[in-house]
Amino acid sequence: MTAEVLGEFLGTMILILMGGGVCAGVSLEKTYAKGAGWMAITAGWAFAVVCGVAVSQFAGGPGSLNPAGTMAGVIGGSVDIVAALVLITAQLAGAFCGACLVWLAYLPHWQPTQDQGTKLGIFCTGPAIPNTTANLLSEAIGTFALILIATAITASAEGAAIAPLVGIVVWSIGLSLGATTGYAINPARDLGPRLAHALLPIPGKGDSNWGYAWIPIVGPVLGAVVAAILVQAIAAEQPSVDPQQTAAETVPLLPTDNATD
Repeated sequence: MTAEVLGEFLGTMILILMGGGVCAGVSLEKTYAKGAGWMAITAGWAFAVVCGVAVSQFAGGPGSLNPAGTMAGVIGGSVDIVAALVLITAQLAGAFCGACLVWLAYLPHWQPTQDQGTKLGIFCTGPAIPNTTANLLSEAIGTFALILIATAITASAEGAAIAPLVGIVVWSIGLSLGATTGYAINPARDLGPRLAHALLPIPGKGDSNWGYAWIPIVGPVLGAVVAAILVQAIAAEQPSVDPQQTAAETVPLLPTDNATD
């Protein structure tokens, strides 16, 4: 279990370092990437997923990086609840540390950036139009799409091809569905960096918008659970497919069976 925990910690740290890094580069004042826009952000996060999955798996982890995916593994029966809680803790810790590294990497740029919302947006997500029901649905739908599409694509992929394919899925979700809430689609991606924003000595940062923080937690979990149930139903109609394997082992954003060891 030690390798799985270390892998998830390091992989999620890299995910946030690279993903939060592109947000910082595009948003903070006096960077060369200032104003590069949504295409740069969505591409940066897609590449961040590939990097994070690769690092996690290299270190012995499942390459999940996502508590919603881990919970889908519990629903699928491939991960027990105790192992899931340990992996989720590692993911949250990795996300927090990754956000701290982003802060350090852009240390001189926080002071000249005056807008508090811009600074917060580098760490965590927020809605373009605040609407609790719509925002929750957006996160649930995005995560549902992530789990279902990634399962479908990677069911026939092997080895090193899997991580880039999932990166493409995340890129597609960002372009198609992400503009409403910033597509957390991963509770660790939002909660860990939001906590870092609250604790780090960022000049003129403002509050961390904790009133919204539950949406990018609950929404992705709901979407992942629905997707996992659907995947199980589809697998049950295909005798050649192991339902537990389909729900967890074929998707790098979900934990593999070795997470229960």
